Amino acid sequence: MVHIRQPHVAGLFYPETVEELTDQIRFFLEKLNIDSHTSIPKAIIAPHAGYVYSGAIAAAAYACLQNSKGKIKNVVIVAPAHRYPFQGIAVVDDDFFATPLGEIPVNQKAVSKILNHPHVQLLDAAFEGEHAIEVHLPLLQSFLNNFSLTPLLVGQENPDQVADVLEQLWGGSETLVVISSDLSHYLSYDAAIALDQQTIAAILTLAPEKIGVDQACGRIGIQALLQLARRKKLQPTLIAAQNSGDVIGDKEHVVGYAAFHFYESR
Repeated sequence: MVHIRQPHVAGLFYPETVEELTDQIRFFLEKLNIDSHTSIPKAIIAPHAGYVYSGAIAAAAYACLQNSKGKIKNVVIVAPAHRYPFQGIAVVDDDFFATPLGEIPVNQKAVSKILNHPHVQLLDAAFEGEHAIEVHLPLLQSFLNNFSLTPLLVGQENPDQVADVLEQLWGGSETLVVISSDLSHYLSYDAAIALDQQTIAAILTLAPEKIGVDQACGRIGIQALLQLARRKKLQPTLIAAQNSGDVIGDKEHVVGYAAFHFYESR
């Protein structure tokens, strides 16, 4: 029997109709005047809040993929678990993830491969109601054709173990790695900017040890990527950054967002 994971947050975190969704993504691209001719990165860090808050930053992260149709076949997404507490790294036995834009096949071969890792487990419950992977999918569908998905949710875990799993899935130019993370949470506007600048500097200098618990909700995934970036000599680039105060005007309790590309050395 085919298992299709239906969207949980369509109509909440992003529009639930094809027309509204495509219009909103197009609006983000036009508003930011994004250069779609940049090189295709090996890895991306992008936020996972509702599109009204972080959609423009996420679109800035993914716009470069407009020239990659047919080139990227596999997307590995590493995201923090928000709703279900567990130890280790969770995967699912679903065959497809669905969004208003269609269905994305799960890379079952990749999932089976990493299930041999002692810190990886099948845990469907961790994915119920979780948004941190789902919100990326319509953006990926907007820019890619015929790709498969390897979704990883991270619970209580050491970045070393996540890096080890990512290493197994790294592949070549056909594989894109996405780290799903927002930055600071619920600080005042000025405090958020100051802390997010520290996090941005740590990412750009490949310094995972300088990212504290309160600096990014996807901290473990970011630290794992930075470990691999050091090892593989990837070059990070900041694409865009802002916080929710820049978008909705409330500057008392804001959430920070930033997008990064990581390029393989040429």
